[in-house]
Amino acid sequence: MIELSANISDYIRTNLGEEYLSHYTGYCNNRYKPYIRMSSSADKDKIFERLRRYGISAEPVKYIPNAYRISEGGEIAGKTLEFILGIYYMQSLSSMLPALVLGPTENDTVLDICAAPGSKTTQLAEMMKNKGTLIANEVSMDRLKSLVFNIDKMNLVNVGVMHGKGELLSGLFENQFDKILVDAPCSALGIVQKKGEVSNWWDIRKAESISDLQLRLLVAAVKMCKSGGEIVYSTCTLTLEENECVINKVLKKYPVELISFELPVQSREGFTSYKGENFDKSLLLTHRILPWEAESEGFFIAKFRKLDDPDFNSRPPRREKKSVFLKASSGKIKNYIGNLAYYYGISREEFDEFKFMLRGNDFNFVGREWNSDHLDKFNRIGTRFGAVDKHDFLQLNSLAARLLGRSVSQNTVTLDGKRELDVYFNGGSIRKNIMGAGQKIVKYEDYILGTAVSSKEGLKSQFPRAFRTQEIILL
Repeated sequence: MIELSANISDYIRTNLGEEYLSHYTGYCNNRYKPYIRMSSSADKDKIFERLRRYGISAEPVKYIPNAYRISEGGEIAGKTLEFILGIYYMQSLSSMLPALVLGPTENDTVLDICAAPGSKTTQLAEMMKNKGTLIANEVSMDRLKSLVFNIDKMNLVNVGVMHGKGELLSGLFENQFDKILVDAPCSALGIVQKKGEVSNWWDIRKAESISDLQLRLLVAAVKMCKSGGEIVYSTCTLTLEENECVINKVLKKYPVELISFELPVQSREGFTSYKGENFDKSLLLTHRILPWEAESEGFFIAKFRKLDDPDFNSRPPRREKKSVFLKASSGKIKNYIGNLAYYYGISREEFDEFKFMLRGNDFNFVGREWNSDHLDKFNRIGTRFGAVDKHDFLQLNSLAARLLGRSVSQNTVTLDGKRELDVYFNGGSIRKNIMGAGQKIVKYEDYILGTAVSSKEGLKSQFPRAFRTQEIILL
């Protein structure tokens, strides 16, 4: 049972009412209901047939594409083969809503300004069909690692990752983005049910302090958004200081307007006054999601449109010379790609969907539409493609193999049963008779797992080391 602190109880009672507090307390002490977001490319009938073998049952959520509520087996849903391979993502229902409200397409240039751990980033990337330009920024290096981990797990190739203070990015990207998500750091009153420790540290002074950062992030987003572009601001807290108060300050000073949107869950209109101050009436277009009504986390969501104001963006964006991306037909990589295509029986045209970056002997790749200035500011663009070995042959990375594997017609190996899967996922060698030495793409049932190297000693796993630490329940 979660013991709500007096700080939280007093705040809710004073500003939202006794009935609200009663509902809030009851919800916080109910069992957390897990949800998953299924990959849009997954064969859902087959996936749920397999999940039932784990003892996992899930029902689709109305009006939210690819969202499912787990009714049984939630404790093991994060340990299945399908979860490890990024076929679905564990994400609360409310957390899925900001990306849906933003609604990016593959033709948009999109920024996720506070991206880790990657729930919304990966959702945005999938909504963009793994194409176009998505930039994901994170200020914390520890959280940046989880962001990259989840991008890789979901097998995404349209994301550039930056590490910096989101409120300072407008110095690089003024008037650049069609759509921006500001899922701001907050005091987390909407997720106390899942993170009971919030009750131990929450007080109004911390909420007010965080609101200063939230304001700076939202102002930076306004500066970076194109005229006519859209910004979604969201928090997983319920305080007015971090929601309506922040938004009202932006409406007073900057060329934006709140726009109407609908949600597929029950929500409440935003407040238009607080502590004697009247807010802009358009705050009625914002949505406060109460956890006991949505059967998920508490959230607040607002959507802006940037207005055309020549004076506000009078300074032209600073442009830098772009680093050179390599096409598959470029001299430096053409022969490597040709050998790889021949070895795996992949059509050369498959590689024209990407562009490549070379660092030493390592290649990264990204969707061909991805584009940005200031490439030197990125921690990573796209994901790992492969590395040139001592024999001057490009060895495919497991992450790239998973993306290209459906097009492969030769030099594949299919694993048989739990024992071989266990060895492969732990980075070991499998005793198996395989025709021909060299790198192979590894499959199991309908899944592409990654790569391995065949030799007379057996099949040596190349499953990424970063994923080997996870517990996997294999059937």
